[in-house]
Amino acid sequence: MAVSVTIAPPTLDDGAEFIAAVRESRPLHHPWVDTADTVERYVEYLERTTRTDHALFLVRHDTCGRLVGFININGIVFGSFRSGYLGYAAFSSHAGRGLMAAGLHRVLQTAFGPLALHRLEANIQPHNAPSIALVRRFGFQREGISPRYLKVDGQWRDHERWALTAEMWDPARSPVGDAPVT
Repeated sequence: MAVSVTIAPPTLDDGAEFIAAVRESRPLHHPWVDTADTVERYVEYLERTTRTDHALFLVRHDTCGRLVGFININGIVFGSFRSGYLGYAAFSSHAGRGLMAAGLHRVLQTAFGPLALHRLEANIQPHNAPSIALVRRFGFQREGISPRYLKVDGQWRDHERWALTAEMWDPARSPVGDAPVT
């Protein structure tokens, strides 16, 4: 069975659905992610779409049209570095079905294709097994740990550094087992 998702930058029209999905997904996200759960925070999130150092994507399920999650590439540096930081979260309505993997596959195609990045780094809290499993599917390698790296849920939390370079990424690797991505 094909897993079919679409990625697109967020728009103002996506705001109400995004905020509702974030609020519904709080038990899934806590303490890993704290994202836009109000109109004000969503507008701030949208403002990043105008910056050249960010690439933001909403992942939608092609069959039902609902939001699956979001994937961001933040802190993009071009020039000789050509790198960015990957952030993402699934929404509880579609979690655990391989849809975020399909979305990440599309984002990696964009990152290593049109954006021409050389490296993506994902910083993940050590006990966040689903997020670690997601990046491992694509060949990200664990590079180490950053103590007290990022303040999440009011606490400075350790994060593992996982990275993937353009040379390491295999675009033919299916993100969801044998299921083709369309």
